Amino acid sequence: MELSSLGLGTYLGPLSDAADAAYVEAVKAFFNAGGTVFDTAANYRNGRSERALGSAFKSLPREGFFVSTKAGYIPMPDGEPDEGPRAWFHRELEKPGILSVDDLVDGCHAMTPKYLAHQLDTSRKALGVDTLDLFHLHNPEQQLAHLGPDAFYAMIGRAFEACEGFVESGKIRVYGVATWNGFRVPPRQEGHLSLARLLAAAGAAGGRNHHFGWIQLPLNLAMPEAFLAPTQELDGTSMTVLAAAQACGLLVQTSASIMQARILNQLPDGFAEAFGLRTPAQAALQFTRSCPGVTTALCGMGRVTHVAENVAVLALPKLDPITLESLFG
Repeated sequence: MELSSLGLGTYLGPLSDAADAAYVEAVKAFFNAGGTVFDTAANYRNGRSERALGSAFKSLPREGFFVSTKAGYIPMPDGEPDEGPRAWFHRELEKPGILSVDDLVDGCHAMTPKYLAHQLDTSRKALGVDTLDLFHLHNPEQQLAHLGPDAFYAMIGRAFEACEGFVESGKIRVYGVATWNGFRVPPRQEGHLSLARLLAAAGAAGGRNHHFGWIQLPLNLAMPEAFLAPTQELDGTSMTVLAAAQACGLLVQTSASIMQARILNQLPDGFAEAFGLRTPAQAALQFTRSCPGVTTALCGMGRVTHVAENVAVLALPKLDPITLESLFG
């Protein structure tokens, strides 16, 4: 299956049946327009995004789409108005022995093997698939300051060992890390993730044929660090995370490709037209999908109108690197 250079994201939207139904129609429209990549997370819209995708997937051929999800955050309860978060946590996770309060970082994040296994099974059921194409650790850098580097990468190693087990059992095909700040900040700055150390942890967990194959990070015209900033060091050479991923054979999803639409009002007049495009959203997506090393640029599309506007870029050739660099002088 060919992965589309644009992917449908499911982060935003109200917690309503109407929003769920709109997502279902958007997914079908995106697929019919040639989109094959769909991204979600266990905590997006309190789990409703995964379930909406699952409803849409029932009418799509399984071999025709690629779905990624994430685990790490604790989803808030949905559909139990009389049950508070603490009671839900005790009933759903603590009492069955899946997760304890002591396992939590910042009261909201956990990546223990037992919790990852629980979330994976929850996601597979919600999405209606036996095997997930991609399973991300969600913003693992959330725990870096709390644990310190050595304990953090030891924890990553245990999580990767669990993910290798998920591959072996047929529950996932490959795993990765979906980040926010981790790959954008330079070495020695708080929250920095080292791709070299992550790959070393994957090698220790799965050997030379490990299944750590993807990374996800923000990339847009207002947050261009993945394209411009040398935040990674490989074999003594500083390079951008996109270049490092290419060098290591990793595929890349970009999130916030239009920065939840906030970037669109910041673009100068005529910016879209200069690239032969009709709207600022199309221009922003064309930048992100064109950056060398980007496999799929993710963009939230909760309505058919969003899909109709955005998929126009799929028919366009990507911008060349010189044009991309000229945008930043």
